[in-house]
Amino acid sequence: MTVPYEPDVVTYEVRDHVAVVTLNRPDYRNAQNSVMTYALDAAFERAIEDDDVKVIVLAGNGKHFSAGHDIGTPGRDHHVRYDNKATLWWDHVDKPGGDQRFARETEVYLGMCRRWREMPKPTIAMVQGACIAGGLMLAWSCDMIVASDDAFFSDPVVRMGIPGVEYFAHPWMVGPRFAKEMLFTGDRFGAQRAYEVGMVNRVVPRDDLETETFAIAARIAAMPRFGLALTKKAVNQCEDQMGMRNGMDSVFGLHHFAHAHNAEIDTDPLGGQDAKSMAASGRTAASEGAKQWI
Repeated sequence: MTVPYEPDVVTYEVRDHVAVVTLNRPDYRNAQNSVMTYALDAAFERAIEDDDVKVIVLAGNGKHFSAGHDIGTPGRDHHVRYDNKATLWWDHVDKPGGDQRFARETEVYLGMCRRWREMPKPTIAMVQGACIAGGLMLAWSCDMIVASDDAFFSDPVVRMGIPGVEYFAHPWMVGPRFAKEMLFTGDRFGAQRAYEVGMVNRVVPRDDLETETFAIAARIAAMPRFGLALTKKAVNQCEDQMGMRNGMDSVFGLHHFAHAHNAEIDTDPLGGQDAKSMAASGRTAASEGAKQWI
């Protein structure tokens, strides 16, 4: 199968010591295929190596930040070989069954997000519209999240019979009780609710999102670079002491057990779901009561 070429799936620019890394598949709500993942990684590495860059802003072009992992666009490239950067594991292409899925998701999902979380420069996710499943993983890998008042969030993959996305940071990002609620129901929740549970730092009007985000970035950029790097490392180490890394490893195993279970009782590791059915179920959930969180 040939994957259609999409130029500039990630764009990069620097404004006043702030690198702006932008997801650029707006026609597909910035669904993350592998080429986007590796383009993101290259952009982050570029920002890290540029001594003029003090802060990195992660943005999404268009109406939505990111609708998650690509499970159905014409540019889906799960079968394509890419150079491994995040992990020392063999490539997934031409591997059978669970070996293939484990290798790929270890690299492009869990491994990449962990790599990005550990970048020494401060990162801010600038979120508008949908931030769903894999979109949450991108935002959670950042140090801060500034959300517009029209942003909404969800991790609906329990509908696939799978216990949450691969980068399972839920209990640390929103607390255990709300983590259970968001996973058990699959409901969307809005920016204000995300702020109330401590997941986002600021909620601002949509028209002010860029201005407010860059104002915060400018304040951070005035701090000493090495001091920021050490401070970020200190907080991340404390988070890991609270069990985040080990917990994530254990849930990653459950995640793949769920894929295997789905494949054993049927022929589909995604529990019979695809991009259209997941989107439809999300809209149904919103209309049946999730609006209280939006």
